[in-house]
Amino acid sequence: MDKKCEIFAGPCSAESEEQIFAVAEFFASKKGAPADAACTPIAAIRAGAWKPRTRPGCFEGHGEKALEWMQQAQKQYHIPFITEIASTHHIDLCLKHDIQHFWIGARSSSNPFLMEEIGRALEGSPNRVWVKNPISPDLALWLGGIERISRKGKTLVGGIHRGFSMYDSAPYRNAPIWEMAVQFKREMPGVPLICDPSHIAGARAYVQEISQSALDLEMDGFMIEVHPTPATALSDAKQQLDFKGFDEWFAALKFRQNTCSSSQIEQMRRLLDEIDNDLIQILAHRMDLVKKLGKLKKDSNVSVLQFDRWNKVMERCLSLAHERGLDPDFVKKLMHCIHAEALRLQKEM
Repeated sequence: MDKKCEIFAGPCSAESEEQIFAVAEFFASKKGAPADAACTPIAAIRAGAWKPRTRPGCFEGHGEKALEWMQQAQKQYHIPFITEIASTHHIDLCLKHDIQHFWIGARSSSNPFLMEEIGRALEGSPNRVWVKNPISPDLALWLGGIERISRKGKTLVGGIHRGFSMYDSAPYRNAPIWEMAVQFKREMPGVPLICDPSHIAGARAYVQEISQSALDLEMDGFMIEVHPTPATALSDAKQQLDFKGFDEWFAALKFRQNTCSSSQIEQMRRLLDEIDNDLIQILAHRMDLVKKLGKLKKDSNVSVLQFDRWNKVMERCLSLAHERGLDPDFVKKLMHCIHAEALRLQKEM
């Protein structure tokens, strides 16, 4: 197992004292397991004391009573718990019951005012806080929330990629939009990023493939939902694994090597670097021609955007893409980016 991989596992919500102790006993049995075992010790047990629901009338958690169960289980099994916070009142209650690890949900991370307030409440504390991505695919909002927490002092902050609510995210519950996770790692290389495959999947059948995709993108771990009897769960019943399912999930993960000494791979990478250099040169040459064309349009009093011409360009490029076996959606995105930059340059003139 990769030493960077942290796992936070447990039920979506703390439903009863019996459930919490059953989960704690299960994960306590993993302590001391060898790194290559078909199961693994976890960093903390996840369980929601409060459950923010879209509409009232559903199970919304047991609140402080659930924290009492977690506190007792921590003492007995010596495994920390992590729970969701959405207010400074939640923080006070968690600290009162010795809960030191928190996550901030997608609804809360979308609110800069709330993130600032939580950051102030945790100022100077050594607690560990994980911030889920906002509901919408807004990277700046996600990074801003993390910065509002981390700039307050000793608090250790990480990100949780749980997918994004889209009009059509089939077959998943939330669209993974892996590009956002990659960009997160580029923007915040020193901040750990873990994946929540349960909330991306929405169904147990997809948890494994999503988890493997996350590992292949070198994410730092997982927050995954595990319930003693998922069929009876009061929330997220379809996406939670049972204990056997958790062991099978971990055993099936393929941990890749972070480095490679293969001469063939290095040779291929050098060729790709050369092609990248050529691409930049070609793009620069294209934009030089765009500027010259923009000057001609200006001198001739011709509008910058001409749809007929653009449609013909796109049609020709998609035809060439088809001939070369390229994904048409990829080519569309690429050409739209190039066209947008061309329009920007010409409008500036």
